[in-house]
Amino acid sequence: MEVCYQLPVLPLDRPVPKHVLSRRGAISFSSSSSLFGAPDPRQLSQRRGAISYDSSDQTALYIRMLDVRVRSQVGFEPERRSSHPYLCIDFRTLHTRLGCGFSSASSEPERRIQRLLSFQRYLHSSRLLRGIPQQIPLHILDEDYTGQARCMLEKVGHWNFDIFLFDKFTNGNSLINLTFHLLNQYGMVELFQLDMVKLWRFLVMVQEDYHSDNPYHNAVHAADVTQAMYCYMQEPMLAKSLTSFDILLGLLAAATHDLDHPGVNQPFLIKTDHYLATLYRNTSVLENHHWKSAVGLLRETGLFSHWPAEDSLNMERELGSLILATDISRQNDYLSRFRQHLDQESLCLSNGSHRHFILQMALKCADICNPCRPWELSKQWSEKVTEEFFQQGDVEKKHKLEVSPLCDREINSVGNIQIGFMTYVAEPLFAEWARFSDTRLSQTMLGHMRLNKASWGSLQQEQTLTSEEAETSNASTSREGAAAAPRGTSSKEIPQGSRES
Repeated sequence: MEVCYQLPVLPLDRPVPKHVLSRRGAISFSSSSSLFGAPDPRQLSQRRGAISYDSSDQTALYIRMLDVRVRSQVGFEPERRSSHPYLCIDFRTLHTRLGCGFSSASSEPERRIQRLLSFQRYLHSSRLLRGIPQQIPLHILDEDYTGQARCMLEKVGHWNFDIFLFDKFTNGNSLINLTFHLLNQYGMVELFQLDMVKLWRFLVMVQEDYHSDNPYHNAVHAADVTQAMYCYMQEPMLAKSLTSFDILLGLLAAATHDLDHPGVNQPFLIKTDHYLATLYRNTSVLENHHWKSAVGLLRETGLFSHWPAEDSLNMERELGSLILATDISRQNDYLSRFRQHLDQESLCLSNGSHRHFILQMALKCADICNPCRPWELSKQWSEKVTEEFFQQGDVEKKHKLEVSPLCDREINSVGNIQIGFMTYVAEPLFAEWARFSDTRLSQTMLGHMRLNKASWGSLQQEQTLTSEEAETSNASTSREGAAAAPRGTSSKEIPQGSRES
């Protein structure tokens, strides 16, 4: 049985009428679906992922390399409590404490706390229990910095918005300030009668649940994705079609899309038999965790507690639908659907399900838009994501695990990884987005990506020439040393006094 909900567009200068809050969102969901239940194995086992297994499909092969799926030959294994030695890996060892071993098995009460709280907030609570004073995350800013941050927010819709600079001006609170500003600018607080204290508390908890130790998947990345999502929602085709509910949903999904990310990818969680991989049956493990973590914060803060229960549940479901769309292993599935809609000209943004699909595509674009930023910003993001890959590879080497693709710093470089990512993942997606929304922003993004790809190619050539020259120089030095040595005597065997003479 399919139930369709739709929330109409409301003027932003009026409060929400009660009859609107009694209605529901803008997407269809099966009444048999479960919010927190695991996916139906019968449905999942019928497909082998949304990626072609044809060896000639280079794009599919590249995406598979990014996120290798590990499955049982007879379907999904039932949930079980594993005794795998890597189950208790302390993710703090991924960054500053690589010298430490595995964390010892925690007691039963501690395990219960870890299931209820994210890793970051668990650390905060454990500090309080040990009597260590907790650092207050929000500090009073200098007036000059506050003023500069406010000036930057006036240009938040510009594609060259420097999120790194904004994060400095807000003292590391870019996600809180940016998201709150955008929600307030759209009039979401008044329109949906949101409690200001609950909203601020929710945003603070969201930012805290991002791991600041992650070089890439941290709160600054979430803020960058939220800013990009805002830019896309300002595009003419979306600006005139999205409902107020769509806008609220899109901003919240962008802010929470990587919530509580551990800094490792899905294959790492699977091969270490992590409990999250077992919980979600090796399918969209991280994305499911991000979604459920976001739902937990919504319920903990009671941000939508004044809504009818059906409305808040609908918001949670649609939030999950957007976040799950960021799974890179389903890239070809979404891209094929998007291309088919564009070829057939069948997109109708007055249709709630079509609007929701476009929001999914917008979030996918925002999540991987780093190659489309100006070079100064794109280069920083490229270095950060590559460093996170390499840190995972270092941990895998330390614990004698098979090193994941792209994670070995000895055989990979930033340039090679970025050129491959642009070629097989980013370019096909943004080319179709430009077909859908052929605007100045779309052409600007494609232009930046072409320039960035050429820049990485030039850097790769320079590094290759430099390494070849160094090898040639070393070889020449070795030959000269061997020629200067007497016959039958190596250069290492010549006494120091003989060399001087």
